Amino acid sequence: MVLRTPRKEKGLKLRELLLLLAAILLVPALARAAPAPVMVLTIDGAIGPATSDYVHRGLEAGQKDGAQLVVLKMDTPGGLSSAMREIIKDILASPVPVAAYVAPSGSRAASAGTYILYASHFAVMAPATNLGAATPIQIGAPSTPAPAAGKKGNKGEQGGSTLEHKMVNDASAYIRGLAQMRGRNAKWAERAVREAVSLSAAEAEKMHVVDFIADSVPALLEKLDGRKVKAGGVEHTLQLAGAKVEIFELGWRTELLGVITNPSVAYVLVLLGILAVIYEFSNPGLVLPGVVGAICILLGMYAFQLLPVNYAGLGLILLGIAFMIGEAFLPAFGSLGIGGLIAFVIGSIILIDTDVPGFAIPYALIGGIAAASAAFLILVVGMLVKGRRRPVVSGPEQMVGASGVALEDIRGEGWARVHSETWRVRSSAPLTKGQRLRVTAIDGLTLEVVAEPGNGNGG
Repeated sequence: MVLRTPRKEKGLKLRELLLLLAAILLVPALARAAPAPVMVLTIDGAIGPATSDYVHRGLEAGQKDGAQLVVLKMDTPGGLSSAMREIIKDILASPVPVAAYVAPSGSRAASAGTYILYASHFAVMAPATNLGAATPIQIGAPSTPAPAAGKKGNKGEQGGSTLEHKMVNDASAYIRGLAQMRGRNAKWAERAVREAVSLSAAEAEKMHVVDFIADSVPALLEKLDGRKVKAGGVEHTLQLAGAKVEIFELGWRTELLGVITNPSVAYVLVLLGILAVIYEFSNPGLVLPGVVGAICILLGMYAFQLLPVNYAGLGLILLGIAFMIGEAFLPAFGSLGIGGLIAFVIGSIILIDTDVPGFAIPYALIGGIAAASAAFLILVVGMLVKGRRRPVVSGPEQMVGASGVALEDIRGEGWARVHSETWRVRSSAPLTKGQRLRVTAIDGLTLEVVAEPGNGNGG
């Protein structure tokens, strides 16, 4: 028994060494068998604050999950410059390579989408897609055509044209810098800004605006497999064969942000909140209108600080609402109400300071709210006019001419009942108890009365 123990221990050690060696040999094989995943993000529609928040969180999730590539699938008409620049900053700072992919077929990457495409590490398009038309839309002034190339503007050129030139020059330099960083066609990129030109997928590939055309995400991954790219200061070799594709969902936060940053929703939230708070102040103690109004106002103002809001427009809206409310309490006979309605409509039209698709308040919505306000004003003014024509039914004036009954024999002054109330009365002629009388005047809290003709004691 004693002599067998060393042999058994030797056998166990040999087995452990073999298992350890097998594990060491299997680690690279397992690593090759399970490549890092690919994260897919989807931009569908106008680019705004919700989109930039979604992309930011998606790139963070890709880094956290160890993704080797993030695919930014796009179909967008453009969007806000501020949101676009936030997305580009995140792409440039991302340690995970980003492939911008215009898909599915029939999609586009216009305006802001073109800048994002140029900023990405890889630019890919699906067949029958297009990009371009990246001229920035002028904000706050009517658009004035820029002078043709090689021609100088008029000496008396207006400020709007100068502002447009500054914006176009800034955007040209921005996209040219992105093109030079990624080694893409910088000359065409500048034309897309200055001349608003567009390209189909085949033309974009031919002119080296995009890297290649792919029918689907799997086809894109197949073409990128084995490529080397530098991201976050580190060179990556993509191993995409068999990589798991993970879809990064929008989530409730992005969906909520997308709803409240819709200019129409933000506009209605602020109006609803103001009216609810006013109703609370006019009916203290209800609580619910005040709570709902405060929440609506805060949500609306949060959305406004993310949107290109013209605060002169917001001021006109508030002034218009104040005038229309004043019409209900002051006998202005429509002057306050009409002025308030005009201010309200003008403020609503200029509230959102951009013509970017998807970020304008529809005129139909403004017209509907203005029509409802006008109907309310007509109702209020009509009630005021009707009230003016009615006979007085309260106050001292309604006492003159009223009938009453003497409560005692009156010689000079005494007591009488008028409108079911007991009044001190004064009469130049004697009155007997129960005799009918009529009020002729009021002297402080004393009524001047006379006997009603043709009546005796009323009992």
